[in-house]
Amino acid sequence: MAETVTRTEAQLPLPKGFRGAEQGWPELSRIPHPPRRLPLLGDVLGVDRRTPLQDSMRIGTRLGPIFRRKAFGNEFVFVWGAALAADMADESRFAKHVGLGVANLRPVAGDGLFTAYNHEPNWQLAHDVLAPGFSREAMEGYHGMMLAVAGRLTDHWDRELSAGRWVDVPGDMTKLTLETIARTGFGHDFGSFERNRPHPFVTAMIGTLTYAQRLNSVPGPLAPLLLRQAARRNAADIAHLNSTVDALVEERRASGRADGDLLDRMLETAHPRTGERLSAQNVRRQVITFLVAGHETTSGALSFALHYLALHPGIAARAAAEVDRVWGDTPAPGYDQVAKLRYVRRVLDESLRLWPTAPAFAREALRDTVLGGEHPMRRGAWALVLTPLLHRDPEVWGPEPERFDPDRFEAKAARGRAPHTFKPFGTGARACIGRQFALHEATLVLGLLLRRYTLRADPDYRLRVTERLTLMPDGLRLRLERRTPAPAPVSVPEAPASEGGGCPVRGAGD
Repeated sequence: MAETVTRTEAQLPLPKGFRGAEQGWPELSRIPHPPRRLPLLGDVLGVDRRTPLQDSMRIGTRLGPIFRRKAFGNEFVFVWGAALAADMADESRFAKHVGLGVANLRPVAGDGLFTAYNHEPNWQLAHDVLAPGFSREAMEGYHGMMLAVAGRLTDHWDRELSAGRWVDVPGDMTKLTLETIARTGFGHDFGSFERNRPHPFVTAMIGTLTYAQRLNSVPGPLAPLLLRQAARRNAADIAHLNSTVDALVEERRASGRADGDLLDRMLETAHPRTGERLSAQNVRRQVITFLVAGHETTSGALSFALHYLALHPGIAARAAAEVDRVWGDTPAPGYDQVAKLRYVRRVLDESLRLWPTAPAFAREALRDTVLGGEHPMRRGAWALVLTPLLHRDPEVWGPEPERFDPDRFEAKAARGRAPHTFKPFGTGARACIGRQFALHEATLVLGLLLRRYTLRADPDYRLRVTERLTLMPDGLRLRLERRTPAPAPVSVPEAPASEGGGCPVRGAGD
């Protein structure tokens, strides 16, 4: 059992910089690692630097619920067993660890909600200031704008259907979710559906996420040499993200508008107890965090859900029948009607089970402890919880965890599972602040698409997953058929947004 932390122990400084597993796990040798470990290089045989998460899933399936990998002298511990993951969810003994790819995003996101270290005061300040922006009242206010953006998506898909073209699912879901968070959170319109190519903000965002992951694939001392050109591109991408957000904030300040959205809260709201406000630099970091995290993970979740719906026509028909029954022929479903799509939500949850688009979270020990009563950890030791494998643990999900079955999330089945076995949004105090926003948006969009279209899969397509810290289906295209009779188009008034559509300055899912 874990011992009570002493005052002296708690005050000892933790090692600076990267903390390898050998520094924090006294009995590391008991944790299995892949065979054929090479001197200096580590466990690199048979792996692909473009798919480190999927490689770890494959290795973890063989080695068991806790294992380790070594790359270029750095050793990491991975956890996916449900009992061990539940133990690491104990907030009295563990907290979020900012490391690996997340720490690599700090040059652009700094002490934003997702990338802040636990000791940085701006995390708690921003969380307390922004949490009311995700209340039920706030969510009801966002609902009409979500409908308006979804209408732009269905207009686009109607045109693709009329032209006999397949739809680019990941590309269109990215446009949808970027416009949704930009309009609801910041009163801005990127004009994504009027563009033939991804918005430059999206290109820069993908660049920074990809670079953050690539940094983990090369030896640290050699990164400046091996990634010199990539580092220059990353610097340009960061400059574009910063300039885009600076222009967005300046436009709001100059307009004098008070939209009551997330940006207003960042600029105008003081902490209810201390009276502190977010600094201009932190506002920029929070806006970037919300724009990136607020659309990248949701677009992936929608894309995976649409993939599985197209693969399983019976499940899609059942979900569409629920939409017809619950929404009837109303052209614009109300906020409360979205939560009534219980089977559609189960489809979404099952997609997030198989492919949680934020596929891992790291936890560090707050004091010397013993994980699962078996593995000693020193204060500051950390491990990466592999969510896709946690969501495939046969002891929780049965003998066929790869099978797509939304009824796993039927109320009785969900109540019968142990806590901390389904973690698509992380865990604890640092879990995703926008999870209810994302779930409402995704359920609404799936309902609208299922009501309007029958989804047809490409019989030659085999799911490929792109990794850039987040997960996304690669090359997923679907053929659409109009359901008969065709439902009425979504018709809601457009909420005001800033003019200009694109990025005004060139330079370019807590």
